[in-house]
Amino acid sequence: MTSKRNATAKLFVLDTNVLMHDPSSLFRFEEHDIYLPMITLEELDNNKKGMTEVARNARQASRNLEEIIGLKLVNLEQGCPLSANGNKHISGRLFLQTNVVDVELPMLAGGKADNQILGVVVDLQKRNPKRQVILVSKDINIRIKARAIGVPAEDYFNDKVLEDTDLLYIGMKDLPANFWDKHSKAMESWQDAGRMFYRITGPLCSSLLVNQFVYYEFEKPFHAVVRKLEGNTAVLEVVKDYTQHKNNVWGITARNREQNFALNILMDPEVDFITLLGQAGTGKTLLTLASALTQTLDKKIYSEIIMTRVTVPVGEDIGFLPGTEEEKMAPWMGALEDNLDVLNKSDEEAGEWGRAATQHFIRTRIKIKSLNFMRGRTFLHKFLIIDEAQNLTPKQMKTLITRAGPGTKVVCLGNIAQIDTPYLTEGSSGLTYVVDRFKGWKHNGHVTLVRGERSRLADFAAEAL
Repeated sequence: MTSKRNATAKLFVLDTNVLMHDPSSLFRFEEHDIYLPMITLEELDNNKKGMTEVARNARQASRNLEEIIGLKLVNLEQGCPLSANGNKHISGRLFLQTNVVDVELPMLAGGKADNQILGVVVDLQKRNPKRQVILVSKDINIRIKARAIGVPAEDYFNDKVLEDTDLLYIGMKDLPANFWDKHSKAMESWQDAGRMFYRITGPLCSSLLVNQFVYYEFEKPFHAVVRKLEGNTAVLEVVKDYTQHKNNVWGITARNREQNFALNILMDPEVDFITLLGQAGTGKTLLTLASALTQTLDKKIYSEIIMTRVTVPVGEDIGFLPGTEEEKMAPWMGALEDNLDVLNKSDEEAGEWGRAATQHFIRTRIKIKSLNFMRGRTFLHKFLIIDEAQNLTPKQMKTLITRAGPGTKVVCLGNIAQIDTPYLTEGSSGLTYVVDRFKGWKHNGHVTLVRGERSRLADFAAEAL
């Protein structure tokens, strides 16, 4: 570890939880070097058994290590090039602990794994005074201990889509007051199949994305969706007004601008993947179910509705649930029941018998599935709703979305401020990941719902508590 390049390249000591969180983290440090203490390899070995995500990641991390080190005996003192796995852009090297470290940390109990890792970092600092040695860990407590004894420590950020979730794409853009002055010079407008289109040219067009909603709230309000983009030219389509009762979807009308945008994207047959974000009571599930029922039962675009959600309890777990897959999922599907009650009541002319018949008919068309049995399936012409999607990891999200076969629409609902999974944050949630990666794709739609429409009590509680 004494070559000239090492003076500028940092030396990152990885905690086990980084490898078990992201096995490909070994290839994420580019020109910098990685050092693995022996206790890290021990902990990987202890966690490799089982079918959990953590065990799978531990096994994958071990496979990656074997590929880097290779089957030939090498001098580990010189380090193994991380580019050995075909990653030519990586110039860093991997070092494994080959010597016994005898560093006294008087404040800390020596036998604990975390403290052994800290001892390794302190020893490396002494042996490499000219290099920056940094501990990388997902564990907050080891980072605090490291700073207390003067060791630089960082979180592993590579899987974070965004540092600040306030920067997350919201799916709509507020047009400035001078918008028409700057963009109406060579404007064209036309109608096609009862829909109104405008072709505008101007500086703002380059910052727009396909299927992004735009709104102008001045003397003549204008709500539209971006359909095409070519350099400084954009084609806008005026949105359908779902706030009017004549345009209701399964008896539901939009109560605000964002709900109107959400219904427009949900009812668009050209959009295959939709994400709806918003706090409790903004109408995500209700709008999605209403549009799903209309397109499945009335328009017959889809053969059935499949609803699934992540089963993470808010409080203590109540143990195993009896029954079939649907019966086990039923307690988690309270939101579905509540929303179906609202949708059923919207049909006032049917009478009690008519409503009961409708309810039974709807039940036959909505399937409740557990996430655990999704791998290997393909859904054809289905309307797939993933509720509480903020609790999914990016990998789980990929597994689910890739289930979609021809003619299937996938809708992800969630609130990134309500993550119940202990290992996910707003920045690394699978929901944040897909919103960021799918934006601008012509078959994707996203809306962040802002205003709660549940009740004055729920709205006040969301703000005040």
